[in-house]
Amino acid sequence: MSEDPIDRTGLRARFWEGPLDRMTPQEWEALCDGCGKCCLNKLEDEETGEVALTRIACRLFDDATCRCANYADRLRHVPECVVLTPKTLPDVVYFFPVTCAYRRLHEGRGLPEWHPLLTGDPMSPHRAGASLMDETVSETQIPEEDWEDFVIEEPTGGAA
Repeated sequence: MSEDPIDRTGLRARFWEGPLDRMTPQEWEALCDGCGKCCLNKLEDEETGEVALTRIACRLFDDATCRCANYADRLRHVPECVVLTPKTLPDVVYFFPVTCAYRRLHEGRGLPEWHPLLTGDPMSPHRAGASLMDETVSETQIPEEDWEDFVIEEPTGGAA
């Protein structure tokens, strides 16, 4: 098993089954499955509101680990990065991947079977095919007007 970059030690048992706004900051962070899809650039249709996922990643995204290369200081480098909290979640949840634990719990669905909180393995989302590890291109390499050429179907690992 790979070392988990998210501290999942000392958490309450099945804490995710309770209200999202009652979670500790550590529990909130532990919900992240590490798929990295929230760091992929999306295109939103202004007329329909439909959001399309692209293979183009934020400039801070580390494609090899599916993690932000500077998570603690990301807002200084990427001011438009969404800070997800129980308070901001309802306003931005539509923009998050269908497999995202935050979105799934907000919508009343449970965690997908491959989630690290259930498997104990931080690599389980990648093994399940729910991430784009080693399959992205940096936004610094593609002009924004060409992003439509990089629209993809969201990899769900069978947990849409």
